[in-house]
Amino acid sequence: MSTDVRVVDNPAASRYEIIVDGVVAGFAQYRLRDGAMVLPHTEVRGEFEGRGLGGALVGGALDAARAAGLRVVPLCSFVAWYIQRHPEYRDLVDDDYRDLVDTPG
Repeated sequence: MSTDVRVVDNPAASRYEIIVDGVVAGFAQYRLRDGAMVLPHTEVRGEFEGRGLGGALVGGALDAARAAGLRVVPLCSFVAWYIQRHPEYRDLVDDDYRDLVDTPG
């Protein structure tokens, strides 16, 4: 049995949502400001954890930011962690916030 998983923008709620078989499994809040997408909080419902949905959600939000030509401000620690592990998104990070995604070492 296949599972239908989609990341959709819900601009009325200022968040990207990950929908699993018609159910909102999680969301990434955003604010648009001065050509940037500020991402302050990401959440996946407990019963959906451990399936990689958080990464799919953040990846979808970052892909949307790239498509819209927006810089990203990763205030959410999960978003910053995701970008650290997926450096192909690092170029999206606003210069003033690069320290949030720089890996120590």
